[in-house]
Amino acid sequence: MFQALVFIFVTSIVAYFSIPKYRDIARAISLGRMAPVNGSVGQRWKNMALFALGQKKMFSRPIAGIFHLFIYVAFLFTQLEAIEIFIDGISGGHRFFAGKIGVLYPLLINLVEGLSALALVATAVFLIRRNILKVRRFHKPELTGWPFRDANIILFGEIVLVISILMMNGAYQALSLTLPDIYPDGGKFFLSAWLTQPAFETHLTSYAGMCERTFWWLHYLVILGFVAYLPHSKHLHIFLAFPASYYGNQHARGKMEKISGVEREVREMLGMDPGSPSDAEPQFGAADIHHLDRTTLLQAFSCTECGRCTAECPANQTGKRLSPRKIIMDIRDRCEEVVKNSSYQRKENGELEIADGKSLFDRISREEIYACTTCNACVEACPVLINPLQTILEMRRWDILMQGAGPASWNSLFNSLENSQAAWSMSGTRTDWMQTN
Repeated sequence: MFQALVFIFVTSIVAYFSIPKYRDIARAISLGRMAPVNGSVGQRWKNMALFALGQKKMFSRPIAGIFHLFIYVAFLFTQLEAIEIFIDGISGGHRFFAGKIGVLYPLLINLVEGLSALALVATAVFLIRRNILKVRRFHKPELTGWPFRDANIILFGEIVLVISILMMNGAYQALSLTLPDIYPDGGKFFLSAWLTQPAFETHLTSYAGMCERTFWWLHYLVILGFVAYLPHSKHLHIFLAFPASYYGNQHARGKMEKISGVEREVREMLGMDPGSPSDAEPQFGAADIHHLDRTTLLQAFSCTECGRCTAECPANQTGKRLSPRKIIMDIRDRCEEVVKNSSYQRKENGELEIADGKSLFDRISREEIYACTTCNACVEACPVLINPLQTILEMRRWDILMQGAGPASWNSLFNSLENSQAAWSMSGTRTDWMQTN
């Protein structure tokens, strides 16, 4: 009874402090504008199954993809044991499912142990790649400090989870032989029976009960730690990758949304029906997060910070400041800044206004957005279908159309497009050129 009370108390404390942070993330995503969802529902479910669940793009780099799969699948199946731990914690018992689902129980626990062992190997590989081999994409400027430590914290947490599973299961099996009334027989767990159970049948016999509870609690506390830590971590993508891939843009790569005001003027100039005018002031591009759509903000919180986008970016490879990963991280950080300071309000017409005097341009420089070649390499590389290019193009639109800025070298191009509808200066119009050539 005492254990159940402590269990409920600890769980409630973690929930009390964690739920507001998850609520802040939902509030941050809602700062974006509503946008129509394009594409078919069937294709969206397919994208979610292939890219979020199936991790299709991870295997473009086979070594990282295989080891990541070990950790991911182990995470999924470990939740089965976590469910039993939760039930045992509430009831104060031991191994709720043991003896109730027959041979399925030892099969599931053996599967969890086997996958956990593979996850342990994968975790070691990832720690070596980050901290000893120092893979280049993990040591870019945007990953210094907290973002780099964040990955290591999760990896070390994975190690503790796996060790606690094997120790807990080994002690439980030893106890089920001597105290079957308290510890029901759940069958043989081969990995823990080989690695840890012998110690509890020889040197640690008198400490088996204490060790079983200690590692049981350690495993559960690390799970709670993950729950509390995830909203502060890039590993939030474990959950958000699913809706992010579902709502991902299904337009052709690089296709930009039409600007209704410009389209209306062009149609009017050509003698076509301009459509109904809008009462809203013309808005071109994006200067801050509330100009971006909610899918873009959702993707920012879904970023795995793997750096594949930056590694494939030709501008970054030539030494320019542009890093698509940094663009996405800056969007997320700006969202968190606005929500944390409550520096926004809704107008009577429902539009959002951010009143802290800052914008995305305070985080993302013009040098970065104009270095982009719009080649879509970053979009193709992202394993969870994030589109950094969309934000870059929207910020360019704002800078050029709303601020009259942009690189001076681009002005001749714009003038030619406006005067002769061609990229190069010509004495006549493009129509005249086509007729004479």
